[in-house]
Amino acid sequence: MTTLTTRPDRTSDDFDDSDVVDVQHVTQLRVLRSEWIKLRSLRSTALTLAAAVVLMVAMGWIFGWAMNANWSDLRPDEQASFNAVDTTLAGYNLAQLAIGVLGVLLVTGEYATGMIRATFGAVPRRLPVLWAKAALYVGVTFTLMLGAAFVAFVGGQQLLGTHGTTLSAEGAVRAIVGVAGYLALIGVFSVALGFIVRSTAGGVATLFGLLLVVPTLGLLLPASWRENLLPYLPSNAGGTMFSASSAPDALSASTSLLVLLGWVAAALVCAAVVLRKRDA
Repeated sequence: MTTLTTRPDRTSDDFDDSDVVDVQHVTQLRVLRSEWIKLRSLRSTALTLAAAVVLMVAMGWIFGWAMNANWSDLRPDEQASFNAVDTTLAGYNLAQLAIGVLGVLLVTGEYATGMIRATFGAVPRRLPVLWAKAALYVGVTFTLMLGAAFVAFVGGQQLLGTHGTTLSAEGAVRAIVGVAGYLALIGVFSVALGFIVRSTAGGVATLFGLLLVVPTLGLLLPASWRENLLPYLPSNAGGTMFSASSAPDALSASTSLLVLLGWVAAALVCAAVVLRKRDA
C-alpha cells in the first residue's frame, strides 16, 4: 500500500519516486513494537519498575533480618505458624502498588496528553492496542518480579539464619513463581482499569480500593460473610495462590488462581467493550 505526499503548488506530474511512502498494514506484532517503544521511552516506567523491584527485595531482606533478631520474643503460637518462604516474599504487598499505578498510568497518561487519539488513528480497530499493552506489561512485570522474588528469597533466607530454608523446601519454587505471576496479573488488571476509567486518580483509587481497602473493611463483616466473600477478592486470592502455607479453610492454590484469572478476564472484557463504544 502506498500514498503520496501533497503540496498545493505541485501537480501529480511533479511527483517522483522520493515522494512515495510505504504504508504497512497494521498487525498485532507492529502494534506491540509500537507499545514497546512507548513503554521504554517513558522515564516513569524505569523508575516505577525499579521501585517495585527494590521494595520486593528490600522488604524480604528486612523481614528476614527482623524475624531472626526477634525470634526469642515471639510467642510459641507465632513460632509454630512461622513460614520462612512467605516471610521473605512479603514485599509483594508494596510491590503490587507500584506495578498497579504504572499499569494505570500507561493508559491514562495517553488520555491525559491526547496521545491516545494518535494511537487510535494509527490503529483504528483499537482492540490491538489493548492486547499489546496487556501482553507487553505482563511479560515485563513477570520477568522483573521473578528475578526480584528470587533475590528476596535467597537473601532473606540467609538473614533468617537457622530459621531459614532453601529452594528445595516444599512450596518454595511455587511461591517464587507464583508471586511473580500474581504481580504480573495485577499489572494486566491495572491496564484494563486504565481503559475503563480513563482517569489516573480514578484508576488508582479503584485499584487501591480493591487491593487494600475492601479486604480490610471485609474483616468487619460477620464471620459467615467473611468466609464467603474475602477469599474471592483479588489480593486475597492471589496471596493464597502462591503462599507456601495456607489456612485449612482457605481456597486451594488452583482455585485461587482461577478466581484471580476471572477478575483479570472480566476487567479485560469490560475494557474491550468500552474501548469499542466510547470516543477517544
